[in-house]
Amino acid sequence: MRTVLVTGPGGAGRTTVAAATALAAARSGTRVTLLTSDRLPGELAGVTVRRIDSAAHFRAEFLAFQDRAGVALDLLGASRLDAEELTELPGAEQLALLSALREAAADEPGLLVVDLPPADRALAALALPEQLRRYLRRLLPPERQAARSLRPVLAQLAGVPMPAQWLYETAARWDLELAAVQAVIEDPGTTVRLVAEPGPAAAEALRTARLGIAVQRLALDAVVANRLLPVETPDPWLAGLVAQQRKHLDELAGEFPVVREVAHLGRDPRGDDDLERLGIAAGPDESPVPQWTIEDRLAEDDVLVWRLPLPGAVKDGLALVRRGDELLLTVGPFRRIAALPSALRRCTVTGARLHDGVLEIRFAPDPELWPRGR
Repeated sequence: MRTVLVTGPGGAGRTTVAAATALAAARSGTRVTLLTSDRLPGELAGVTVRRIDSAAHFRAEFLAFQDRAGVALDLLGASRLDAEELTELPGAEQLALLSALREAAADEPGLLVVDLPPADRALAALALPEQLRRYLRRLLPPERQAARSLRPVLAQLAGVPMPAQWLYETAARWDLELAAVQAVIEDPGTTVRLVAEPGPAAAEALRTARLGIAVQRLALDAVVANRLLPVETPDPWLAGLVAQQRKHLDELAGEFPVVREVAHLGRDPRGDDDLERLGIAAGPDESPVPQWTIEDRLAEDDVLVWRLPLPGAVKDGLALVRRGDELLLTVGPFRRIAALPSALRRCTVTGARLHDGVLEIRFAPDPELWPRGR
């Protein structure tokens, strides 16, 4: 299965491009599923469309959790909430998206196209599974479940009640579901497609999105330059807009490896025929997942160098913190906590530099932890 995650600056036509991508794949004979929360510009014959309803998802999940926690709530004298009382809370949209992504991927279509929110919200949602799983492991370590038979004794010794079994079971279920959607996001067959209408604001937004994609170690398959005006026009006012579009289009072509041009139809696409006229490719280009590699320079400099490709990163917006076996990485508006490879856990950080869009972190072996003779 291949997955195309479609996002970009707001108002650039993401849903239209996602729909056209899905339709083109379906007409080539591929089994396609499109995941979206927006209204589609066509019927999309041959495409299985799954709609994301964040409000319904929030109500269902809240009521299920309320039922599982029923005994604890009754002991507290809590008054349970009915479905009619519930309105979705901030963050419900991202969780509904992740749940729908996991369920759609479980059907294993030939191509899964996901119509994501604007890039800033999309990247935050895609980072959630890894973040939430880390929180669960820290707050409710799975190994502590093994000691559940000792909880009455531990409760007496500590003087406080120990977490109930249902809480561990809920955490385990959440971790399993988050792991499934994280596997889809991190799969080598998953790529991100950025959609933008060429212009000064879009160019900066695309650079920021590209950096966020790199921080999450996702593959960028293409930038879709949408709604391009015809080059030849007798209208002087329209000619000025064309010149501006072409200028920024040339800039994008110089910065991004694959830029696909999509002409403006002169109206919003209406129906499958219009979507087909856009000429958007059916599937993603072959895009390698960015590799965070380790260079062994022990013989020359007695260091290992961890290389992280971060295109567009600048030194002023960069921060690194080593904490135990993790690296806290801040790049511009993005932050990620990454587990260190096993070899680097036995080392100390000796320095770092940003060179040609690649962050190089130097690690020196800790003599007390590094195997003798290396």
